[in-house]
Amino acid sequence: MRRTRHLPLLRTLLTTLLLTLGVALAPSATAAPTPAAAPVRIMPLGDSITGSPGCWRALLWNRLQSTGYRNIDFVGTLNQRGCPQAFDGDNEGHGGELVTNVANRNLLPGRLAATRPDIVVMHFGTNDVWSNISPDTLLAAYTKLVQQMRASNSGMKILVAQLIPMNPSGCTGCAQRVVALNARIPGWARATSTSRSPVTVVDQWTGFNTASDTYDGVHPSASGNEKIAARWYPALTTALGRTVPGAPGAGPDRTATFRPLSSRQGGHQGEVAVINASTSRVNDWTATVVPAAGVRLTQVAPSAAVSCTARAAIS
Repeated sequence: MRRTRHLPLLRTLLTTLLLTLGVALAPSATAAPTPAAAPVRIMPLGDSITGSPGCWRALLWNRLQSTGYRNIDFVGTLNQRGCPQAFDGDNEGHGGELVTNVANRNLLPGRLAATRPDIVVMHFGTNDVWSNISPDTLLAAYTKLVQQMRASNSGMKILVAQLIPMNPSGCTGCAQRVVALNARIPGWARATSTSRSPVTVVDQWTGFNTASDTYDGVHPSASGNEKIAARWYPALTTALGRTVPGAPGAGPDRTATFRPLSSRQGGHQGEVAVINASTSRVNDWTATVVPAAGVRLTQVAPSAAVSCTARAAIS
C-alpha cells in the first residue's frame, strides 16, 4: 500500500475464509530502537482437556508464533507436553479437577502468585458437570476465581469457554447438562465483566462433534484440538491487542492493529488500522497481511476516508 498524503490512519476491510489472520506493519522510515517489552503471560486454566496433554495448546501456541505473536509466555505450575510439535507447555490444566473444588479450597491464588498471568484462557467445569453440580454452583465458583484473578492482577483479561460437548458412555445426562451450563455463561460474563478486566466468552461448543472430535465422548481428538485452538485464536489475539509484537518498523508511534467486525461460520470480516501517531511524516509504508496456514484472503477494500492504493496477493 502507498499513502499519497500525510494522514494518521488507514482503515482497510478484510474478509477471510477462516478465523485466523496476522498483520505486520513495515514503514520505510527507520524506527528508533525501543526496550524489549516483557512477554505477555497467558495461563491456560482447566482440567485434563487443557492439560493432559491438551494438544490444542500446542496448536494455538504455534499459530500465534507463525502469525507474529512471539512476545508471549504460556504460564502455569504444570508442564505437560506430549504433543507432536514443540511448544511452550506451561499450563494450569489439572486432570480430574473440579472448578468448584478449586474455588472452595482456594487453590488458585497460590498458582496465580507463582505464575503472574496477564491473560487467563479457561475451559473449566467438565468434571463438575459429570458430577451433576448445578449451573448456579458452577457459576458461583467461576465468580470466585475471577475475583481471585483480579486480586492477583487488577487488569486481568479473562477468556471463558462455553464447554465442548460431552457424551461419555457412563453419563447419560452429561450432554444436556453441558447445554444448560453453556446457556448461562454469556449472561454471567456480562454481569461479571469490567472495562479494566473484561470477561470474554468463547464458544467452544458450536460445531464440535463428540463422535468425531473426541476419542471417548469427553477428551478432544486431533480434529477436536484443531477446533478448540481455532476458536481460542481470534479471542486471544483480540485480548493481545492485535498488534504484532516485534513487527518490522513498528513502535509506540507506528502500529498495525486488527479488529474483528463480524463473524460467520468459516470466515469473518475485520478492519486493519495503520496508525502513525508520531510527528514525523512517513511517505511510503507497507501493511502486510500474513494469513495463517489454510487461510485465504478474498477481498481488500480501502476506506474512503483516505487516499491510498491497496493490493493483496496470497501465494
